[in-house]
Amino acid sequence: MRITFLAISLLFCTALQAQSLNQSELEALTEKQWQPALNLLNEIVAMPNDAVFPEQIEVNIEWCENAFKERGWTQERLETGGIPLLLVEKKQPNAKKTALFYFHVDGQAVDRSRWFQPDPYVPVLKEQKADGTWEIIPMDRLKHEYNADWRIFARSSSDDKGPLAMFISAWDALEEAGISPDYSIKIILDFEEEQGSPRLPAAVIQYKDKLDADLMLIMDGPRHTSNEPTLSYGARGISELFLTTYGPKLPQHSGHYGNYAPNPALLLAQLLASMKDENGRVVIPGFYDGITLSESEKAILAAVPDDEVAIKRRLGISRTDQVGQSYQESIQYPSLNIRGMRSAWVGQEARTIVPEIAVAELDMRLVPESDPNRLFGLIENHIRDLGFHIVEADPTDEERMKYPKIVKVKKSISYQAFRTSMDSEAGAWLRESMDRAFGKAPVQIRISGGSIPISPFVDALGIPAVTIPTVNADNNQHSPNENLRLGNYKEGILTIMSVLTQPMY
Repeated sequence: MRITFLAISLLFCTALQAQSLNQSELEALTEKQWQPALNLLNEIVAMPNDAVFPEQIEVNIEWCENAFKERGWTQERLETGGIPLLLVEKKQPNAKKTALFYFHVDGQAVDRSRWFQPDPYVPVLKEQKADGTWEIIPMDRLKHEYNADWRIFARSSSDDKGPLAMFISAWDALEEAGISPDYSIKIILDFEEEQGSPRLPAAVIQYKDKLDADLMLIMDGPRHTSNEPTLSYGARGISELFLTTYGPKLPQHSGHYGNYAPNPALLLAQLLASMKDENGRVVIPGFYDGITLSESEKAILAAVPDDEVAIKRRLGISRTDQVGQSYQESIQYPSLNIRGMRSAWVGQEARTIVPEIAVAELDMRLVPESDPNRLFGLIENHIRDLGFHIVEADPTDEERMKYPKIVKVKKSISYQAFRTSMDSEAGAWLRESMDRAFGKAPVQIRISGGSIPISPFVDALGIPAVTIPTVNADNNQHSPNENLRLGNYKEGILTIMSVLTQPMY
């Protein structure tokens, strides 16, 4: 018996040294690190991190600097003219390749009145009751108990401090076991992602040499709704369009001027309605040009285990837009979405007037085949074909008298889409890692619907990029009562350890 135990120990040590940890060994290291990992998560989410308040972000930057310094990593602030980026690095002796990881540390703003806990920045542990509501339970129970479905509720617990805590915990577990990756690591920490990372594209170009790497791994976003291990090979980009239509110079009494003064809200509604058909497809010529899906690509999309009946039930809709034949197909195309409209007043503040203006804000989600400037041009041509005169500022009196239909158009581009081939070396490397960690292939997403600021890295550095989502899909990110499921936190640590111990291709 004693000889057998010694043999097993020697085999385990050999496995560690060879960096070929199997699933049970990864689970053992995760379990050993579990209590420090919980403490780390609670510590990191306790720092307010709204990028609107630079003083909050400074605390987070300093925390990250100290955390990586204590672990022997180098750190450098990359100045951007505003809130800096933070680049941390760990070089490995004789490493031939480098992986660049991306995390963001800022979070969405909070409306404390809508959080079911005293403070969104003081994490609480919750258990779901039979009626579906969540009840706070003592955090101390985690010292002796574990339930994968318990959740930590706090701002940024999932988006995106949870994944950062997973990485640090995974690194600590491997460090304690004497294991190092066979590649060097750089991590770029973004502190303005929830503000659209406005300075990131220029910074990536400015610091291109410092960021040089062989591939990029993005630790952001949720797993597939099945909560199975997931890899995502791209993300749609995002751009915005702001439209304002004009009626009388000042709001006018609808009794006196209704039927006489054109109503800008109706004008705007007609303009917006002209852009799509009843099935939600954009009818502007050329909007979907350049996008074709081969039979093999359709098979990849069909392999994603979406439960579309459940999705429609959750959304409360009986039909879907017909841009694609499925949810996965729909997000392979650019979208044109009305994200908000405003004109005059409603409810108790309603007034019997003809409004002076109507405003609509639209966002376009982009795919690699869709150049936003080309799409903007198509939309503006469509607007002109409807008889509108386009202005960039509020119209002058002369313009009001000359043009019967006027619309102010403003545009912005946050960032482009990116997509890495599933057949790439990076994809095969990650699939092998995930299979070793979980004993099964991950769900593979060709491109995700949400947007993350990664295309500047892909374009400037010329490297493939893949997202490794780890958090639960129902985490309420960007909303009140954001949370992280404990099972996802534990499996996230295991996932990152599997990547760090996978020999680089």
